[in-house]
Amino acid sequence: MIDKIKIVDPVDISNWDKQILNYPDYSFFHTSCWAKVIADTYNYKPCYFTVQNNGVLKATIPLMVVESRLTGKRAVSLPFTDYCEPLISENILFDDLYKEIIDFSKERGLKFIELRGGQKFFTGVEASTFDYNHTLDLTIDEENLYKNFSSNTKRNIKKAAREGVTVEISNSREALEEFYQMNCVTRKKHGLPPQPKKFFDNLFTYIISEKKGFVAIGMQNNLTVAGAIYLLIGKKVIYKFGASYMKYQNLRANNLVMWDAIKYCKDMEFDSFCFGRTEPDNEGLRKFKLGWGTKEEVLNIYKYDLAKNNFISIDTKTSGFHNKIFSNTPLPLLKFFGSVSYRHFG
Repeated sequence: MIDKIKIVDPVDISNWDKQILNYPDYSFFHTSCWAKVIADTYNYKPCYFTVQNNGVLKATIPLMVVESRLTGKRAVSLPFTDYCEPLISENILFDDLYKEIIDFSKERGLKFIELRGGQKFFTGVEASTFDYNHTLDLTIDEENLYKNFSSNTKRNIKKAAREGVTVEISNSREALEEFYQMNCVTRKKHGLPPQPKKFFDNLFTYIISEKKGFVAIGMQNNLTVAGAIYLLIGKKVIYKFGASYMKYQNLRANNLVMWDAIKYCKDMEFDSFCFGRTEPDNEGLRKFKLGWGTKEEVLNIYKYDLAKNNFISIDTKTSGFHNKIFSNTPLPLLKFFGSVSYRHFG
């Protein structure tokens, strides 16, 4: 038996972000500000299963309920999130918490439970699918950090510098607006609708403006050519979004943006720099991330079918015929589609 399990919204707990730092597997995605962004953008309800003792957090499995007639009602940990490990103290049984989640989900008529993490707790359970994660150790000195990069990565950094690309680290709304416009064009190029504008507005309000993340913008001759968004928590950094204009691709500005962001985070004394998740079929992106001397890990995803009382396999592949349609859709229409459809796919 464990202490009484409470379902909470982390926003309502004043010291939530400080408490999650007590767990080695903490990430930005456990924070209350990330919960605010996701819940406010997509109208999901946070249901974080917790065990607390005299106000001290002893365990949590963050969840949000996604209600969609299109993709089904389900509990997800967490929507639009690279990974979200359960944070469990040694004297707490994960199985007890997970049973509560199953009971909760069945009572509410949900179809599925999806956890993006938890490999060490699901012993003997085959993952429904997996992604790759790549992390760079920032405790290494800058010279040796650079030495560990692939020759291609070094060559692209040098090329961008020779071409006069400069990088600005910013917490301004203007920088985020620049990135948003570039992100819309990049998503269209990949045949995908952009995230809702409201998502980036909330990202600025709850994260960027509060200096819990930053925007890095690459420029040549005062023209924006590439950019990225990074999120910060404790001693960890995660690269969450990247974008660039195709006509400037030959500048290799994305590489210099990444390198300047890495150096900035190292100077700020962060220890770990995560490049985020990569789908197994995206070999090009995987190669790009490995080129930075990163450590590669497998991120298991578990999807539980409540009708079958069993885990099921899932296909997370995002490429298909729809990409060709979206890549030829006018950008205003693509933005509208993203604004109304994203909440169904968290």
